[in-house]
Amino acid sequence: MNVAIVGTGYVGLVAATCFAESGNSVICVDNNKTKINDLLSGKIPIYEPGLTELVQRNLNAGRLQPTTDTELAVKKSDIIFLAVGTPPGADGSADLSAVFAVAEAVGKAMNRYKIIVNKSTVPVGTADKVREKISLVTNHQFDVVSNPEFMKEGAALDDFLKPERVVIGTSSEKAAEIMHELYSPFTRTGADTLIMDNRSAEMCKYASNAMLAARISFMNEVANICDKVGADVHSVRQAMGLDSRIGRRFLFPGVGYGGSCFPKDVQALAATAKENEYEPLLVDAIEKVNENQKKVLVKKIKKHFGNDLTEKIFAVWGLAFKPQTDDMRAAPSIVIINELLAGGAKVKAYDPVAEKTAKAIFGDKISYMKSRDDVLENADALILITEWNEFRSPDFKKLKDELKHPVIFDGRNQYELDEMKNAGITYYSIGRPAVNEK
Repeated sequence: MNVAIVGTGYVGLVAATCFAESGNSVICVDNNKTKINDLLSGKIPIYEPGLTELVQRNLNAGRLQPTTDTELAVKKSDIIFLAVGTPPGADGSADLSAVFAVAEAVGKAMNRYKIIVNKSTVPVGTADKVREKISLVTNHQFDVVSNPEFMKEGAALDDFLKPERVVIGTSSEKAAEIMHELYSPFTRTGADTLIMDNRSAEMCKYASNAMLAARISFMNEVANICDKVGADVHSVRQAMGLDSRIGRRFLFPGVGYGGSCFPKDVQALAATAKENEYEPLLVDAIEKVNENQKKVLVKKIKKHFGNDLTEKIFAVWGLAFKPQTDDMRAAPSIVIINELLAGGAKVKAYDPVAEKTAKAIFGDKISYMKSRDDVLENADALILITEWNEFRSPDFKKLKDELKHPVIFDGRNQYELDEMKNAGITYYSIGRPAVNEK
């Protein structure tokens, strides 16, 4: 099939590359000439395992064609995906200005029947508005499809190539049939393709992400209560997960969620509810708990060292909001580090891939080290924020020797309590008893 993807951000580039990988002719469009020139040379703007190689292979095969020419892409394509950003406004609602601008441009360039696909995460009712915008500028027939993405950063290629489900929102049998065919290479192993109305499809993404965010916030709330009563959240989590009605996934406490999806989508769902005169008490609480959770580790640090952190040096492992990505949007590390700096502390940080992203946020306010071990030298304590694999099994003897004080503040509960006790390390984690506390 001939496919165009407008927007070469995270969602758009992954979708374009995966559609090209399955044999389609894909034109990916962006108005940023530098980004397109980089793509033409095989350089991609994001870190996603395996994506660079897949982009290069499909560029070489001629199936992936980057361009800044939206009109050309629309005229040559049968299916046009809108994959532009929908950032949150001050009230949490999604900013759809880019979606509408692209929809209008697509409508003006249409030369025959097209399927216009909303791939961006958009509020309920956006398909109707896109349809209206396009109708004002074209007399050609078209259908608008809502096709939310369900990709996890760090595992996006697997999620797209081997989806758990594909959601297609449309009232058109013709569009549904064509979309089903487009996705058929990815669903042959048994993944469900769900055909529904546009509004239900739009709601699916928000509801799914809000549910996952709710599990995280709930476990963080439980962990905080465990801290107060002297229970171990690890044991509690294990018992909960063995209940088949609950399951084991997304029951890990920590320092809160971040990234491009959960914070934005929870806020947007709450905004949609309020716009429709419904007070989303639980959805609002999810976000509030998460924002508070980002400060829990700092409270433990100040309890140990005191509120005045002047001249204290903290080693930080991990800056990205999760492993396998350089994304720091709404990352807990931002809140934690800013709180430390505000208290007078100095910060030395290491992340395997997010240093460039971090420099755009912190500038020279913190020091950036080139390895896991370099960050430890002469630091008063270690703070683990992102659970990269290389942080799972450090040399604790070396770590203890390098730090001025053998103290770890673990925001991801990576280490066993007995191991820390035997190593002689003062250890604070989330929802578990402190070890060797002075």
